[in-house]
Amino acid sequence: MVAPPDNDVLWARALHFSHNGSPALTGVSLGVRESEILAVTGPRGSGKTTLLQCLSGQLLPAQGEVWFNSTPVHTMGPLVRERLRRDRFAWIDPEPHLVPELNAWENTALAVMMRGGGRRAAKAAALEWLERLDIGMCARKRPHALLQSERQRVAIARALVTAPSVLFADEPTAPLHRADRAHVLRTLMAAARSHGITVVLATHDTEVAALADRTVALLDGRRVNTVHLPGASDGGSDTEGRAACSLSV
Repeated sequence: MVAPPDNDVLWARALHFSHNGSPALTGVSLGVRESEILAVTGPRGSGKTTLLQCLSGQLLPAQGEVWFNSTPVHTMGPLVRERLRRDRFAWIDPEPHLVPELNAWENTALAVMMRGGGRRAAKAAALEWLERLDIGMCARKRPHALLQSERQRVAIARALVTAPSVLFADEPTAPLHRADRAHVLRTLMAAARSHGITVVLATHDTEVAALADRTVALLDGRRVNTVHLPGASDGGSDTEGRAACSLSV
């Protein structure tokens, strides 16, 4: 077992993972530098979500290694990995999973309180992030009273409020309209850069990937040198995505 480079906050080597016998990752290796925004690109079904889940400790690879700050994640037990995800990582899903009984600031503050923060400090931090994400006026609204883009911004505020070391974002703007998508994503990127948060972003959209510092392309569970991705308004199929690619060496 070889430790990763010192300047990589995340490092993975030769990851293999299968879903019900079907390969999802085949020998994927990568490194993510501190404060970097890395886009993992590729068509749907290429292994992007599985890679993020392995990097974040949600899944253990069948083979390979995952390191966070020179600590091996792949050898951690379930409880240690759970604490790592709670205390150092944050996750944004394609759909915002908010607690329906809580209002926007309470949903946002929940992440702080789960780390042991007091209610008053958690509320202040939550309100500050909701203001930064242009939804401070929605702080007392419950999820059912919010627009889709507002709910997603609450989910982003909840992810950022704890100042995680690494934020994993799995197609975070996929269900949004183009105008909302651009605004929400740029706000997320600006917030991450201003606070030095490392971001690993999964996307099949070239416009989204263009906002990252660097991209890593996947195709059928393998890293490739190039891959055609449909644009935000492109109706291109996965078949088109397979047309222009070459395997990494």
